[in-house]
Amino acid sequence: MNKSDLMEKLSSEADLSLKKADKLVTLVFREMSEALAKGERVEIRGFGSFKIKHYDGYTGRNPKTLEAVEVKPKKLPFFSAG
Repeated sequence: MNKSDLMEKLSSEADLSLKKADKLVTLVFREMSEALAKGERVEIRGFGSFKIKHYDGYTGRNPKTLEAVEVKPKKLPFFSAG
């Protein structure tokens, strides 16, 4: 299912116009993104939760040249099914 499928399903199930369903879906995803950007955890009961995982930097290798490469620390979203 993609965003447009979700909007169509919401529109038909909740008797909303497609435009209102689009605004609603966009609002939900924007709020989730903003909460994750602030470092907050997002939990949707019966579905799962999203959080940001912090990864430390490390020394990796370029597989072609076998040269050592420094990988910077990073933050990535992580989903855990509920």
